[in-house]
Amino acid sequence: MPKSSTSEFERLKSIMQQLRNPDGGCPCDLEQTFETIAPYTIEEAYEVADAIERKDLGDLKDELGDLLLQVVFHSQIAQDSGLFDVEDVARSINDKMVRRHPHVFGDAKERDADTQTEAWETIKARERAAKGAVTEDTSALAGVAKALPALMRAEKIQKRAARTGFDWTEPRDILMKLDEECAEVREAIDSGDLNAIEDEIGDLLFVAANLARRFKLDPEIALRRSNAKFERRFRAMEALANEQDRNFSELSLDDQGQLWDAVKRLEKS
Repeated sequence: MPKSSTSEFERLKSIMQQLRNPDGGCPCDLEQTFETIAPYTIEEAYEVADAIERKDLGDLKDELGDLLLQVVFHSQIAQDSGLFDVEDVARSINDKMVRRHPHVFGDAKERDADTQTEAWETIKARERAAKGAVTEDTSALAGVAKALPALMRAEKIQKRAARTGFDWTEPRDILMKLDEECAEVREAIDSGDLNAIEDEIGDLLFVAANLARRFKLDPEIALRRSNAKFERRFRAMEALANEQDRNFSELSLDDQGQLWDAVKRLEKS
């Protein structure tokens, strides 16, 4: 079937315009705001990541489409309010990408990946400084989105702090800090103060994220792998219990632990 002379992106824009048209549009889409669809935007981004992790390229195509819809949806809401449109969004990112890659689009010298990362952050800092009329936040931590998942945000603010020299120099120093935080968690538990327990567990997670960063590992990815490992082993325990005609939830903790050990042995065999 020959392709239409109208691009699929233009078609998507047209569909969204029609959905948001007060004259015959979709009532549900018409009542949406930036705030009401923001959770779905976040959800779609995670579904893209999930498709990538599962290496399901067909699903990835679909999920990228869902994410693209969110961009167009937000842009249409803005256009309806006379703020900006999707062309302005595209122009903004185009200009930003050119500005942040002077070694490609300008006369800066070619850089390796590490040097480019440093230059990228320098350019971003310059951009934030240029917005000084809008915000007076001159901290090295300025601009790290507060809505990021906590573990991801921990890594980002640690990276920012490290560029000022505020960072551990050796992994063993971070491990010592982890030991210290574990001890403080124990003390908080002994005190029975839930606020203190929450604070100390947060500190423990923060330091763990720093350890991952030290080895240039993404703590979000590391935790997702651990989540997947736990889920895989837990489901295997349930399956073993079913094979033995036992109800997993009715087993004692010791019996469940034996199944866990059995599953781990099977994984290693």
